[in-house]
Amino acid sequence: MGDENNESNYSRAMVVVAHPDDAEYGCSGSVAKWCRLGWEVVYVLCTDGSKGTEDRSLTSDDLIRIRKREQIEAGKVLGLKHVSFLGYPDGYLEPSLDLRRDIVREIRKYRPDILVTTNPTRDLSNGRYIGHPDHFAAGEAALSAVFPSARDHLSFPELFEEEGLEPHKVSEVWMMMYRESADRYNILEEVDVEKSAKALASHASQVSDPDQSGEWMKSWRARTGEKIGVKWAESFKVFKMG
Repeated sequence: MGDENNESNYSRAMVVVAHPDDAEYGCSGSVAKWCRLGWEVVYVLCTDGSKGTEDRSLTSDDLIRIRKREQIEAGKVLGLKHVSFLGYPDGYLEPSLDLRRDIVREIRKYRPDILVTTNPTRDLSNGRYIGHPDHFAAGEAALSAVFPSARDHLSFPELFEEEGLEPHKVSEVWMMMYRESADRYNILEEVDVEKSAKALASHASQVSDPDQSGEWMKSWRARTGEKIGVKWAESFKVFKMG
């Protein structure tokens, strides 16, 4: 259950999420590890992050600029190859064909071995968090992009015929933020956890107390690691794509 992906076989990963900071919360320890190992890791942000504030002095345009800058800084901390911003309006995301096509474009362009995304179904089991509709939409669109659209040259043929983007088969999909039903534990080193906390702190518009948030992130990964007898880990639900 721990590190079963045989990392020597892979060298590219993509994370598809709804908002700036989603990946920092959900999988940035693994991203830091993969970058440390020399992988090329790309983020795909589906929305512009234009709604996530209680500060009434900020406009949506202000927030778009702020959150884009914060995400780029977080990416530098982690060592990302690239951050793609699809620019759909925050809070209104739907798993539309347009969104699916835009994710397919990124998959064909960067050709990841592993794609990480969010759970497309609402989990009401923990009594503390009902979930964000954009997270479900991003997860559904990402899964539909992986299979079958990125694979088939006749899906969104303009990507192949006009943009020259060859079809691509993702090897594994990793669903983040799984806890009780996780079946893969990615073992982390201290440097990965520290970089993850520092990347989260880059999102200053969203994190009121970076030190407290960083300690929470470390304790969460420590609790996850305890399940398999290691110091730190992140857990996922993994789907092998044939």
